[in-house]
Amino acid sequence: MNAAIRLPVEQAYAAELQALARNDDRQKPAGWSLSPKAVLTYLLGGKADDGTLITPKYVGRRRLMETAVATLATDRALLLLGVPGTAKSWVSEHLAAAIMGDSTLIVQCTAGTDENQIRYGWNYAQLLAKGPSQEALVPTPLYRAMQDGKLCRLEELTRMGSDVQDTLITVLSEKMMPIPELNTSIYAQRGFNIIATANNRDKGVNELSSALKRRFNVVVLPLPEDMAEEVAIVSKRVGEMAGGLDLPVPKNVGEEIARVLTIFRELRSGATSDGKVTLKTPSGSLSTAEAIATMVGGLSQAAWFDSGKLGAEGLAASLVGAIVKDPVQDKLVLEEYLETVLKKRPDYAGYYAALNAAI
Repeated sequence: MNAAIRLPVEQAYAAELQALARNDDRQKPAGWSLSPKAVLTYLLGGKADDGTLITPKYVGRRRLMETAVATLATDRALLLLGVPGTAKSWVSEHLAAAIMGDSTLIVQCTAGTDENQIRYGWNYAQLLAKGPSQEALVPTPLYRAMQDGKLCRLEELTRMGSDVQDTLITVLSEKMMPIPELNTSIYAQRGFNIIATANNRDKGVNELSSALKRRFNVVVLPLPEDMAEEVAIVSKRVGEMAGGLDLPVPKNVGEEIARVLTIFRELRSGATSDGKVTLKTPSGSLSTAEAIATMVGGLSQAAWFDSGKLGAEGLAASLVGAIVKDPVQDKLVLEEYLETVLKKRPDYAGYYAALNAAI
C-alpha cells in the first residue's frame, strides 16, 4: 500500500493535539482550537493534562514563541524573519496546525507569483460562458482563509515582487478584499490571520515596503546560540527523519553530528570555537537545516552503500555541497579551513582526508 511521504503536521501530531485539546478549558481567541498556553506547550514541549508527552517542535527562546502566539491572538499579522534554515516554515506550519487544526492554506511565493495567486483567479470556461460571477471565481488559499476565519501561510514573502506584496495591504489593514469585477468585497471572518515567512540573506529577495512592514509584527528567529542547543535540534530532527525514511541510526551518530556542527559553526562565525583563529566565511548560511540535510544524506549513504557505517567519507560530499556554493571563492575558504584548522586536529583526520578528496 502506498503511503504519503509527509503528512500535514496536524495529522502527524494528531495524538498530541487531541491530548492538549481534551482538557483545555482555558479561554480561547475566536476560532482557535487550543488556548494560547496550550499552543505554546505544543510548540515547546511538555505534558498535557492527562500526562501525554508533548514533544518540542521548536528548541530556542521561549519568549519568541510567546510573542508569535500572542501576535496571532490579535488582528496583527505575523512575520517570521531570519536567515535560511532557522525553522521559519516549520514554526509557521505548527502554529497553524495548533491554532486552527489546518496548516494547508498556504501560498508559496516566488518571483512568478502574481496577484491572481494571492487574491483570486477565474475559471475561464465559466467566465467566457457566463461572464464574471461567483461560480467563475477561483478562490486562493488567502481568500478561503478570510472566508472561513482561518490562518493563511505565505511562505518566502520577499520572493514576490514588491507590487504583488502590496496587494496584501488592504487585506491586512481593512480585513477585506475588494472584488471589483463583481462589485462586491469579501470580509474576513473572526479567526482569520496571516503567518508570513521571509529571509533577509539570500539573493533574489525583494525588500518589503514600509507600508507592508508596519502591518506585521516581526519575530526574528535566530540561529541556535550554543553548540549544545544546536546538537539537540539536529539530533531530534535527524532521528525523526531517519524513522520516516526507515534508515537505521548508527550508535556514533551523535559524535558525527557534533563534528559536522563544529565545522558549520566555525565557518559561519568566522572563527574557531576557541576564538584563537580567524577564518574566512563562505557565501552560504550553513544553517541548522543544512546540517540536518547533511546528516540524513550521510545516514542514507551509510545504510545503502557503506554497510551501515557512518563516517567522514560518507558525509564529505554532502558537506562540500553545503559549504561550497560559489565554486571559486567558497572552495578557497574550505581549503584554507582544512589546512589551518582541521589538519591540526587528530580527531578530525578522517574529515580532513575525506573533504580534501571531495573538493
